[in-house]
Amino acid sequence: MRTATLTALVTFAIDQISKVAVVQGLNLIERGVIEVVPPYLVFRMAWNRGINFGLLANDADLVRWGLILISLAISAWVWVWIRRENPGRWAQISAGLLVGGALGNVIDRVLYGAVADFLNMSCCGFENPYAFNVADIAIFAGAAGLVLFTGGGKDKTPRKPRRKTP
Repeated sequence: MRTATLTALVTFAIDQISKVAVVQGLNLIERGVIEVVPPYLVFRMAWNRGINFGLLANDADLVRWGLILISLAISAWVWVWIRRENPGRWAQISAGLLVGGALGNVIDRVLYGAVADFLNMSCCGFENPYAFNVADIAIFAGAAGLVLFTGGGKDKTPRKPRRKTP
């Protein structure tokens, strides 16, 4: 469980530090676009009020707080599941990525009412119209990792028995 906890904390910290550095530090809010290595990496400010690709985007507080509650519920469920199942190292890293990323986006929704997205990458004649952030990458990688690294059988590492309370 330490691996999941450490991964979640590091993911959360990297997400929040990157948002402060780019969005606030480079003043991306006012600049709108900073071409870092065009078209491969462009900082493009976008406030996402919905979920992936702006789905369910709405300015209503009900949607905002609903998405916060859903994110917290999924994070709690994943955390309890990982703790109960005690899977291998890669599954714990995956869980930490998902939870750390989800909590990073929750902080944005609480503070700003929307998620701060700023990474935009295009390549090979394909222009990507969407922006994303470190938390989005972590959530995607964590969810994919949980699919890949869980459910295929029990971890071979012996598990410490829990003490029964009288």
